[in-house]
Amino acid sequence: MEAKISNFFESIGSFFSGGDQIPWCDHDIILGCEREIAENGNDTSDGAKNESIMRLSWALVHSRQPEDVQRGIAMLEASLAGALTPLQKREKLYLLSVGYYRSGDYSKSRQLLDRCLEIAPDFRQALSLKKTVEDRIAKDGVIGIGIAATAVGLLAGGIAAAVARKR
Repeated sequence: MEAKISNFFESIGSFFSGGDQIPWCDHDIILGCEREIAENGNDTSDGAKNESIMRLSWALVHSRQPEDVQRGIAMLEASLAGALTPLQKREKLYLLSVGYYRSGDYSKSRQLLDRCLEIAPDFRQALSLKKTVEDRIAKDGVIGIGIAATAVGLLAGGIAAAVARKR
């Protein structure tokens, strides 16, 4: 019985905390990726340069700083058209969906995940993130309904109090 109660409170806590399993990235890692790109400059092959840019994009969309996330989204959107293989496109779509999830645009994240899963239907990270995004959308809907119901209740209570006062 105690375990059931513990699980109940744990699920309520995770409902309000929004605990997802997506890793965060420190600013030091972003700086390291930027340094790598700057040091390599034009001296490296296109493949190595693209890998460095993908590492930086990954770090940016996993950052806790909204401006970093937006920068990562912009980099990925700019490079998406240049994806040469389905694997590259899948990775960029996935990272874009992480960026949009982090920035709070859950519907755009879900749309990109659907495109990603069209390329690779068994991509576990995308499947996991899609479940997280859908749970977040449902949670936001429940919270929205709760806020609306509270507002209606307060309004009805105010009207009832005003009518009772006039009598």
